[in-house]
Amino acid sequence: MPGVSKLLAVPNVSEGRDAAALEAVASAFTADNRAKLLDRHSDADHHRTVLTLAGRPGTLAHSLLQGAAAAVQRIDVMEGIDVMGAAPGKPRRGEHPHVGAVDVMPLVYLDPAMRGAACAEALLAADRIGSELGVPVFLYGELAGGRTRADLRRGGPAGLGERMAKGEQRPDFGPLRMHPTAGATLVAAREPLVAFNLELAPPATVEDARRIAALIRAGGAQGLAGLRAIGLELRLGRTPPVAQVSLNVERPLEVPLRTVVEAVRKHAEVASAELVGLAPQAALEGFPTDVAMPAFDPERQVIEKALG
Repeated sequence: MPGVSKLLAVPNVSEGRDAAALEAVASAFTADNRAKLLDRHSDADHHRTVLTLAGRPGTLAHSLLQGAAAAVQRIDVMEGIDVMGAAPGKPRRGEHPHVGAVDVMPLVYLDPAMRGAACAEALLAADRIGSELGVPVFLYGELAGGRTRADLRRGGPAGLGERMAKGEQRPDFGPLRMHPTAGATLVAAREPLVAFNLELAPPATVEDARRIAALIRAGGAQGLAGLRAIGLELRLGRTPPVAQVSLNVERPLEVPLRTVVEAVRKHAEVASAELVGLAPQAALEGFPTDVAMPAFDPERQVIEKALG
């Protein structure tokens, strides 16, 4: 999207159920009026909320620090885990992989000319979160030589804490140990990606979802370029549980959502789709009309329309 002078920030917080906490966190991100909240998407099964903010370079880092401070104050991902990483028998907090209260915080550039500004804003936010909030911050993606979120999330908060305690992984900013409640935060600068979920129709099971995810993710036997995929089971308020393929489409202009749907449909019937956050218009072109996306709001979730 050449000519777009704003940056997006997409902080993901590991809370999807406490409405009061989420309202406080969302308000903190925009309290200084430097950032505009474009979208907020919460998922109780994933126990996660994705916020999409827009602002001009030089303004977003402060807003991100204020929102992160509110999240650190209210979200505990380390309950039952000591800072050395021990978590005997601890169940996973929600279905989505994570390592922190503010789990990931990418700065997104919509115009290649804004890449440098996004990198600078990401590094400033990472430095301030590490130094002022005492949360260890790890860079990923192009700021870290291609290191992935999956590399850092392996074993969850306990696994990352253990590797930090052993000196196997050192944060780029902040303390050398996990925050006692907030864990760690992962920061990047990147082009837009699309977070996208597909619910499978019965009788598909979570095992089917995991098998499909392994086949179509980048590197799989039928892998699509830049596609990240995991299979999950959604249980809250659902009888029987629902199988879901949860996806990050990292090259949405090369691999539009219709292509992802077609890849999944080769193996199971798709019951419905869900867009998490925003997507560029081109990624939605040709989306199958027979796949329901009930909560989709184009005025709010298409990047070009949301930015006006």
